[in-house]
Amino acid sequence: MSSPTQDPTKWLVELMRTDQKALWPGLDVAETGKAMAAAAAPWTKAVADFTSWQIEAVQQMTSAWTAAMPGAAAAQPEPVKDRRFAGEAWSSDPRFESVLRTYMNQSEQLRKALDAAPLDEHSKAQWGFALRQVIDALSPANALATNPEALQLAMETGGASLIDGMRLFTEDLAKGRVTMTDEMAFEVGQNVGVSTGAVVYQNELFQLLQYTPTTETVHERPLLVVPPCINKYYILDLQPANSFIAHGVEQGHTVFLVSWRNAGPEQAELTWDDYLEQGVLRALEVARSITGADRVNTLGFCIGGTLLASALAVAAARGEHPASSMTLLTTMLDFSDTGEIGLLVTPEGVAAREAAIGRGGLLKGSELAQVFAALRANDLIWPYVVQGYLKGKPPPAFDLLYWNSDATNLPGPMFCWYVRNTYLENKLREPGATVQCGERVDLGAIDVPSFIYASKEDHIVPWKSAYASTQLLSGDVTFVLGASGHIAGVINPPAKKKRNYWTGGQLDADPDRWLEATENVPGSWWPAWAEWLEPHSGEQVPARSELGNAEFTPLEDAPGSYVKQPAP
Repeated sequence: MSSPTQDPTKWLVELMRTDQKALWPGLDVAETGKAMAAAAAPWTKAVADFTSWQIEAVQQMTSAWTAAMPGAAAAQPEPVKDRRFAGEAWSSDPRFESVLRTYMNQSEQLRKALDAAPLDEHSKAQWGFALRQVIDALSPANALATNPEALQLAMETGGASLIDGMRLFTEDLAKGRVTMTDEMAFEVGQNVGVSTGAVVYQNELFQLLQYTPTTETVHERPLLVVPPCINKYYILDLQPANSFIAHGVEQGHTVFLVSWRNAGPEQAELTWDDYLEQGVLRALEVARSITGADRVNTLGFCIGGTLLASALAVAAARGEHPASSMTLLTTMLDFSDTGEIGLLVTPEGVAAREAAIGRGGLLKGSELAQVFAALRANDLIWPYVVQGYLKGKPPPAFDLLYWNSDATNLPGPMFCWYVRNTYLENKLREPGATVQCGERVDLGAIDVPSFIYASKEDHIVPWKSAYASTQLLSGDVTFVLGASGHIAGVINPPAKKKRNYWTGGQLDADPDRWLEATENVPGSWWPAWAEWLEPHSGEQVPARSELGNAEFTPLEDAPGSYVKQPAP
């Protein structure tokens, strides 16, 4: 074994002289060209050096079971507060406790060294992300030789846990991703996505779902929901107990939902404009035709909200106003602060994407899923590696993570326009800076009441970035901040009486000042939204049991549809 680098600071300085791209999520691990091999070599050496420190710590402890690491204090140190090392085995065995403390101390030294590095803040943030990926990956919990819990379980089971772990690893290798939930426990249309309805329209880009009313009367203006196009539609209809769609139907709304197509080779040339013209705007037209409503309440989630706002701005530029209200859930319109995702977007990277798929091609959903998982690797990657591969325990059933693994592809031209005009150049917020569907778009032309929801711990859409939308729209704006993250904050049904939200306060340019003046309300934000939406929904009219109308009738055996037909 080569002697390890003893100075973590020197190790970091040497590493920062190398090319970052070999570590970035989205790297094609099958690439074996000389350039990529050269970029990866320093990172491979860095992994070997860091790992050797941990192995050396074990070796130093082997000869003296109860001895302490050289230089360690005799007094009992403070317990490590990290859930990766919460098991008793990490503290009861001095060998592994020393490995743990070596890892924690070296990690802290590396973070401090980066903080002191003479770099601009953006570069420092980029290297901080890269360093975190290395540190998280090289946790002693992630390797069999340095994980006392996995070793103990292997001995107790006579090696059966290792055999099971290898089986799980092999299955994931075939899938090309780490399994986060028991995927056999769910089937769309059987125990997720079960709200009754039908597909009433489809084109090349989407299917429009209409849900069966459950009340005797409904509001005359329907609700059109535009979910994100990077996963399947049923995030808002997971199960009856946590279905946002079912909640909307129960409030007396005729609910329509866009189900975006998982793009294939035939859709590889579709553009951002196609998603507006043939997607959102077409869905608005169909919903109005079926219900006979003058206008439609609209709701967009994440990038679905960005698409919705863009479409309504296009309509406004044409002198059309099809919406009576707009709800945006964890959505960015101003991309000044995009969190850690923005660190991965560079002019060189975007140009490379445009050259590769900008005129035709696909961005694979699995690649996007890898990026999002890397943002929270200690939540969405490594726990499943440890429990699955090292301990042989398959993950439990979890509907939200089942949906999270059900990713969809995006057409290359659509994705490239989006990432350049939002994350890279932040043009969407500037009046007239973008031309969409032949119109110079101004978000300020959206003059309808808007309900904007953000999640306080959102790692994908920072809440202050969502708040910035309040300064871009012309209509009366209500802003609500919920607890938890990007998905769990949104999917928070009232019956569970979980979490809390902040509301009230004067909307101005300072989100911190707004937060100081708000009221902290326990429970779900859903009832507050329902109360806000009602005045914009029109009069009550008798509910119709049949879905669609003469022009748009439910489609039988619609391809890709999982929506249940209403019972006869």
